[in-house]
Amino acid sequence: MNIKKILTSLAVVILAACSSTDAPMMMPDDILDYSQEPYRIGVGDELRIQVWGNEQLSLDVPVRPDGKISMPLIGDVLVANKTTENLSAEITEQLQVFIKNPQVTVIVTNPSSSDFQQRVRVTGAVLNPQSVPYRKGMTVLDLVLLAGGTNEFAKENGAKLYRRIAGDVKIYPVYLEKILQEGDLKTNYMLLPSDIVTVPERSF
Repeated sequence: MNIKKILTSLAVVILAACSSTDAPMMMPDDILDYSQEPYRIGVGDELRIQVWGNEQLSLDVPVRPDGKISMPLIGDVLVANKTTENLSAEITEQLQVFIKNPQVTVIVTNPSSSDFQQRVRVTGAVLNPQSVPYRKGMTVLDLVLLAGGTNEFAKENGAKLYRRIAGDVKIYPVYLEKILQEGDLKTNYMLLPSDIVTVPERSF
């Protein structure tokens, strides 16, 4: 075999390797705990605001539809989409105008809004798009099977997993054809609350 044929053969091998979908370019971090993201207070949640040493300021209160609660001395406080730590710090700062060295603890006693925060969703070219409660241990395949599988128009290896991490949305490739047809589970990722899997349609 001459040099030209050898180089041609090598080029074919390299191009084939580059076009392979055996491994995604970006993989999500291993999941150690499904509660990595701090819980954010939502409308309808029940809160316990404890001001240590001052029972008159402590209260159990629901989050109103406008995302606020009312507290003695400081009035309305916007609480929706805040963590308990953020809210504790904010209330502490506002109470310092009225009392010396307030110590405030916020506890979510009834996280009724968590139903939507603790869901996973699959959309696009599946038989029955789904929004289902998250369960620890769920995978991409579990979610797709709950949706009845892909439909006849699905571009299975074009699927994507969308995940919010520290305020940013990360996108990971999902090779559904390999998962469903070949049993290749490299991209059968473990899911986290609020994950979204999308399956595009083929272009004809």
